[in-house]
Amino acid sequence: MNKTVSALSLFAILLFAAGCSKHDPVIRIGVSAPFTGDQASVGLTILRGTQLAVDQANAQGDVLPGYKIELVQIDDSHSPTQAVAAAKKFVSDPEVIGVVGHLNSSCTKPAAQIYHNARVAQITPASTNPEISKQGFDTFFRVCATDDLQGPKAAQFAFNELGARKVFIIDDKTTYGKGLSDEFAKAFIAQGGQVLGHQGITQGDKDFTPLLTKIRPMSPDLIFFGGLYPECSLIIKQARDLNIKAPVMGGDGIYDVTLIRLATPSASEGTYATMIGADVKALPQAQEFVKAYETKFGDVGSYSAYSYDAANILIQAIKLAGAPDREKVIQILKDGRTFPGILGQTEFDDRGDTKNKIVSVFRVRNGQWEHVRTV
Repeated sequence: MNKTVSALSLFAILLFAAGCSKHDPVIRIGVSAPFTGDQASVGLTILRGTQLAVDQANAQGDVLPGYKIELVQIDDSHSPTQAVAAAKKFVSDPEVIGVVGHLNSSCTKPAAQIYHNARVAQITPASTNPEISKQGFDTFFRVCATDDLQGPKAAQFAFNELGARKVFIIDDKTTYGKGLSDEFAKAFIAQGGQVLGHQGITQGDKDFTPLLTKIRPMSPDLIFFGGLYPECSLIIKQARDLNIKAPVMGGDGIYDVTLIRLATPSASEGTYATMIGADVKALPQAQEFVKAYETKFGDVGSYSAYSYDAANILIQAIKLAGAPDREKVIQILKDGRTFPGILGQTEFDDRGDTKNKIVSVFRVRNGQWEHVRTV
């Protein structure tokens, strides 16, 4: 009797152990952006858009037979060093088939080398610096317009619609901020405008009063800022404190509700921002997404739709590849086909850039960003 019990117990233990070691096969998708710190407001829109796409794909159950998608998130703290470390961690996991990321161009650019070496597809929803795709990595893709389009469109709007003839330019010396500002300056000057000065600041700086005091007697028609909303909000507020009435304009990096809160609604009134696509909430094909996103997370953020489309394009490529195969997924993404999404039909050119060349202008009015028009 004891021998029988012992044998049965041993069999049960072995069966339990086998059950514990067995798990459903998974396909992992990485996502990386600043999820904490002063840029978390926009970084989390990337995480949430990606999460929604993954959740919906799993609920539909048709990714690949028997597979579930797992989302692996790594906070890159908008640091190039941390972004490279995140990329290395992603590619070291053989179940990670692709990555949605990063936010900052200064992070995406060095991380792209890591993904390319490991043959992992990378789709950025937000990095707009054109030099990234010029590196020639066939693993790199993006669903957003680039700064060599965004900067000139901003300059045209400032010159033709706002009547600005004299501007002062400030940038945060990052790959994104300086690149966008340089593109704006070239186009503004080409139209006959005057750049009174171009000054760099550092991300994390808090006091811009000395710089703004220098700018005030120049009486610019517009201050253009290349960078993100934490610094821009302070520039706006401190400019108003110095009675500088010139409006502030920036790129997609300042298009976030947090800018209005930090600068205060009254000080930020009349601030302009270009965005790297259409007015998402007005797109008929985006209404189901908007409803689902708002139900799960609240207001749709700056890059929510872009990361949602990026993740869904990656998921579509995995389906079409028919297997969780890194190289096959890359080939699907680069073969010239179109991917339907809420931003429209996305097709990548031979550098991995989207062929959707759309830029919209928004302004702060009554404490909210409102769409002005597509340019």
